[in-house]
Amino acid sequence: MKSFVTALVLVASVAGPALANQCPMLQAQIDKAVGTRFDPGAANARSLASQAWALHQSGKHTESEAKYDEAAKAAGITLEMKK
Repeated sequence: MKSFVTALVLVASVAGPALANQCPMLQAQIDKAVGTRFDPGAANARSLASQAWALHQSGKHTESEAKYDEAAKAAGITLEMKK
């Protein structure tokens, strides 16, 4: 059991920074997609992306990615994720 917990902690510590690096890339994709659009979908996407960035800043990268997905749907785009 102890080795399982140790392995879980190790995986989480490796995955965290990988997700953290993806958030700025997702933000850039949203920014590029909405650009200077002023339609309701773009406004909603900007708001959701702002929330996603706040989640990224607080270290909640999984929640941040989910919020970026919402923003992408609002903007009518598909985000390219790191594998």
